[in-house]
Amino acid sequence: MMKIHKEGIVLILLTLLFSLGVMALVYQLAPQNAVLHWRTGICCGVIFLIVLQFFRNPNRDIYIADDDIIYAPADGKVVVIEEVHEPEYFQDKRLQISIFMSPTNVHVNRNPIGGRINYFKYHPGKYLVAWHPKSSTENERTTTVIGNDKAEVLLRQIAGALAKRIVNYVQEGEEVKQGTELGFIKFGSRVDLFLPIGSKIEVDLNQKVKGNRTIIARM
Repeated sequence: MMKIHKEGIVLILLTLLFSLGVMALVYQLAPQNAVLHWRTGICCGVIFLIVLQFFRNPNRDIYIADDDIIYAPADGKVVVIEEVHEPEYFQDKRLQISIFMSPTNVHVNRNPIGGRINYFKYHPGKYLVAWHPKSSTENERTTTVIGNDKAEVLLRQIAGALAKRIVNYVQEGEEVKQGTELGFIKFGSRVDLFLPIGSKIEVDLNQKVKGNRTIIARM
């Protein structure tokens, strides 16, 4: 079942009111111009539908809850798979999997594993394009670390050139269930996962993934 996410309600209502206002103004200024009325109505309708699809929130219950499985935390395309040094929390080598979220993707972010929030921090920053090499360290972002009996996983929400607001719903010390909502990035951007070395990667570079549906890796 398709739902509209709570983060979009105000903007959707404002877009609807703006569209109705534009159509009313056009009708008042050119009451006899039926062609202009139709074109204005179509343009306003398209803009409203574009904004509406930004905030869709499909029901995505995970098929199997399993501490050995790391599910995709977001819809999008895998743009990075590499071994890197993670300096903020682990301060050692990790496997990084990055998912680019385009404006057409679902923008809800979900907990890839269940466990305890061992670390959370918000970082203000720039709005470089999400695929820029420095976006992971210089853009506005949040860092969330979830730990359980199997391992700890770090998830980083990164704002991009279009995404100007990151929302995160978790708090340090909180227990979360696998697949539940972690947050939201308005108008897309990027999510980085940092996994333990030795995790079995189940996705390929440039593969399209879906949150709570695609298995990213196994512990």
